[in-house]
Amino acid sequence: MSTETGPAIDAEPRSHRIVPGPKGLPFLGNLPQFGKNPLAFFERLRSHGDMVDWRFGPNSCVYIADPDCIGELLTETERSFDQPALGIAFRTVMGNGVVVARGTDWRRKRSLVQPSVRPKQVRSYAATMASSTVELADTWSGGERIDIKREMAALTQRIAVRTIFGVDTAADAEAMGRAMDVAQQEIGKEFAGIGALLPDWVPTPGRARIKKAAAVIDAEVGRVVARHRDGGDERPDLLSRLLTAVDETGERLTDREIRDETVTLYIGGHETTSSTLVWAWYLLARNPRARAALAEELDRVLGDREPGFDDYARLTYTQSVVKETLRLYPTIWLVTGVAKADARIGGVPMPEGTRVWTSQWVTQRDARWFPEPEEFRPERWDPEAGDSIAEYAWFPFGGGPRVCLGTRFAMVEAVLILAVLARRFELDVDPGVIEPVPSLTLQPDRDVMATVRTR
Repeated sequence: MSTETGPAIDAEPRSHRIVPGPKGLPFLGNLPQFGKNPLAFFERLRSHGDMVDWRFGPNSCVYIADPDCIGELLTETERSFDQPALGIAFRTVMGNGVVVARGTDWRRKRSLVQPSVRPKQVRSYAATMASSTVELADTWSGGERIDIKREMAALTQRIAVRTIFGVDTAADAEAMGRAMDVAQQEIGKEFAGIGALLPDWVPTPGRARIKKAAAVIDAEVGRVVARHRDGGDERPDLLSRLLTAVDETGERLTDREIRDETVTLYIGGHETTSSTLVWAWYLLARNPRARAALAEELDRVLGDREPGFDDYARLTYTQSVVKETLRLYPTIWLVTGVAKADARIGGVPMPEGTRVWTSQWVTQRDARWFPEPEEFRPERWDPEAGDSIAEYAWFPFGGGPRVCLGTRFAMVEAVLILAVLARRFELDVDPGVIEPVPSLTLQPDRDVMATVRTR
């Protein structure tokens, strides 16, 4: 997905050099500072410069914040940079799916998974996205108190099990959802704590919890896969497409590979969209002008009918609300890669093995690329009258060859859900600041309570 807002802010290449970052501790490096608050730590690194040296435990790292450099990291992945070896908690849940696979294995898996989320397929899922949201809207009433975080999670879980698994029971959504909640929490804890440096064989309470959650996920996916294989009939869901996909040699995905890709798609279709919607309601409640502009577009484009896939392109302001939400609260909040031999960024050599990091949270809130960066202004995404935004200054879905395969699915889902609900209701979120918590995705630090108001 591109910004689609015009040329980069400045065409002149910027010169770069690595500057020293905050002093760390022996063996731990800057891990204690990072673990305490990763977002604040990345902001601190940015205050040192656009290319900053730091240490994640004993590992040498460079943090980059300039869009040109970020573009090089993203587009040179596979050629000059490897995917890092992630923690055991992440690997236990995600396995070796397309998100973490490398080289030939990655290219094979991407070729098998990508057809399932192409625009033609997303069109076929749009009706499920809209109808599931209508079902939720029919249960809301004016004056009701709701927990937005819980409501959005339940909704996107329902859409995920219907579009990915082709099943339609609350039990299918709830068991998987509870296990994924545990998994997300434990991945975040391990990644930001001492667990990131512990060998895989060291037992910890968190690792025990992640294994238990992964066992539930494995059982749920296995049960649904078996149901699909026994059914025999062709189904339109994502899982069925994965089961029948073949690579260039005629081979299909193994059962383990099916499991890994299914979990990856589930997280992309549920966790990220759910979080984005929670932040969108939070921001709209605090910006009456934006909320009014959204309502005007929905009334003008939709009138009294529910949205469908063909409305997605017409709902330009609704898309802008989602994009601006992803700018301020990107669900995926960091990208990292490991330098191969002869890797360079911004003309600066990156020694082999150096881990290069960047954060959507910091670059997307940088005043050099976004005027009034802390302001929620969907208008900045207007393709005709909006801001000129540098390429790779906004990268909530990553970029380059490893750009998120579910980008189109996630955008269409978020826009249609917002359109269905905001056409009928406004949500008055309780006063108070909600802080982001970086785990597997960027989550609110507490329940997000609101009063439903019928429009």
